[in-house]
Amino acid sequence: MSTTTSSHAMDRESTTRRSRLPLAGLLLGLASIGTVLVAGIGYRQGWWHFLKGLQIAEWAVYAAALGLVLSLAGLFRSHRQRRAVVPGLLGVLLALPVLGMALQWDYATRTYPPINDISTDTDNPPEFWDMPNPMAYPGDAVAQQQRAGYPDLAPLIVPQAPPAVFEQALLLVQARGWTVVASDAEEGRIEAVATSRLFGFADEVTIRIAPEGSGSRVDMRSRSRLGKIDRGTNAQRIRSWLADLKQSITAR
Repeated sequence: MSTTTSSHAMDRESTTRRSRLPLAGLLLGLASIGTVLVAGIGYRQGWWHFLKGLQIAEWAVYAAALGLVLSLAGLFRSHRQRRAVVPGLLGVLLALPVLGMALQWDYATRTYPPINDISTDTDNPPEFWDMPNPMAYPGDAVAQQQRAGYPDLAPLIVPQAPPAVFEQALLLVQARGWTVVASDAEEGRIEAVATSRLFGFADEVTIRIAPEGSGSRVDMRSRSRLGKIDRGTNAQRIRSWLADLKQSITAR
């Protein structure tokens, strides 16, 4: 009898130890999500420099990786225990977004050219006139890297006259939630600031609409205020915005 009781007690203790693994993974997954949010909120609130915010986000990635390992180990060792399966699955689901963000960040760093100022016209780039600290286009070295990295970027040519295109362009900028810094219909110029969702990093955008035959030519330039590389963000913004502008103009 004593031996049987002791065996049951050991089994319960072993089961408890196994159930702790997925629970620990779940807690680490929650911590990783919370840490990423704190990193972004802290930078937005001015609590720390953006590099410190990125370092905090890096800690979140380590927590997510460990949480994923513990959750998977717990699921493997306790797959028949319902009370261990649920926290194990939740731990995996919480860790994956943070790890996915880190993998995407690393992939973009390795894949895209190390530049942060992109323009559809590298010979005569649209200028920034009304930004707090307007910057000139970096020059031919950056232009060469852009042409190699983003050969598809080009001005948008449309048959509509500049006033009609300007109207649609301004509406689209506002629909994106960008902060309009300047808009001049006569010059065909729009300047705006786009901010990232998590950290609120500011990217400056300038749009130039000029006559092209009986229609219009739309050029766009997008640059990051912080850092020296943008991991493809500005090129993707230009590509997406011009595609939406073309669609909105065509639909009219």
